[in-house]
Amino acid sequence: MRQLASRRSGPLTYELLSSTAAPSTIAGRTPLQKRLAELDRAKYLFLLMVPGLVFFVIFRYVPVYGVTLAFKEFVAADGILGSPWAGLKYFNRLFTYPGVGRVFMNTVEISLLRLLVGFPAPIILALMLNELRVGAFKRTVQTISYLPHFLSWVVIAGLVRQVLSPSTGLLGYIFSLFDATAPVLLADQQWFIAILIISDVWQSIGWGTIIYLAAIAGVNPELYEVATIDGAGRFRLMWHITLPSIAPAIVILFILRVGHLLEAGFDQIFNLYNPAVYEVADIIDTYVYRMGLEGIQYSFATAVGLAKNVIGCILLLMANRISRSFSDATLW
Repeated sequence: MRQLASRRSGPLTYELLSSTAAPSTIAGRTPLQKRLAELDRAKYLFLLMVPGLVFFVIFRYVPVYGVTLAFKEFVAADGILGSPWAGLKYFNRLFTYPGVGRVFMNTVEISLLRLLVGFPAPIILALMLNELRVGAFKRTVQTISYLPHFLSWVVIAGLVRQVLSPSTGLLGYIFSLFDATAPVLLADQQWFIAILIISDVWQSIGWGTIIYLAAIAGVNPELYEVATIDGAGRFRLMWHITLPSIAPAIVILFILRVGHLLEAGFDQIFNLYNPAVYEVADIIDTYVYRMGLEGIQYSFATAVGLAKNVIGCILLLMANRISRSFSDATLW
């Protein structure tokens, strides 16, 4: 009996010993071995990160080397490293060079208008789409509103010019019906900013609703059921449940938008503006383009761009700090 018991318990004892030995082996690993094991398990996830990392390294970090141009008297024959240092010379010119103050004011004005009009627009559209009950109509509206996002500003600028052309465009045709002469709105300083804001909202409103619709989809449906039982209508459901539930997403996107306050849309303005509206439409990015590439003042243009980025970083930090004081929705 003892032999039979020992014989039967032999494999069982071996399995128990092997199963108890495994945790001790894992526990005996060094931190480096544990980290390597974790990396090995997630190696395919890291492979998915490679294209994004390569993009940021090539287009975001490598160009930082060119920032040194802002502190040098650039000579093309000597290159960036061989050019003599200029110190803060070009930063001092920011406060004395004619036209720089006007460019900064134009940038802030256009950016604030885009923020005041363009930021709430996708929120309102998302709330309206959420109230639609006919699924086919809702999907159709979403698709139509998304489409302009996939058009480049070169194409959109061409469409705007065709529509607003006083001779061959839709605007010119409407005025011709009344035997009147159509104004050249793209050359009118009073109308040009309005055209910028309207075309920007049209291009971005549909794409901006994606995040808000995703946030709305995550709202607990029991909240709506309880509020409906208490007699709340659709507007009160939206105001007291939907909006507070997506408030963290709204705050985070607003903070990111404030960080880009000095980016008034180079592609849009560059493809639409003309010398007649430089007075109100010339922004930092277009100014840097003209001074740097057309005026061959690389060092001064780099200094202007660097100052813009520093101010944008400060605005981002301030917005995040203010948000932290009033709510828990912050970037970090």
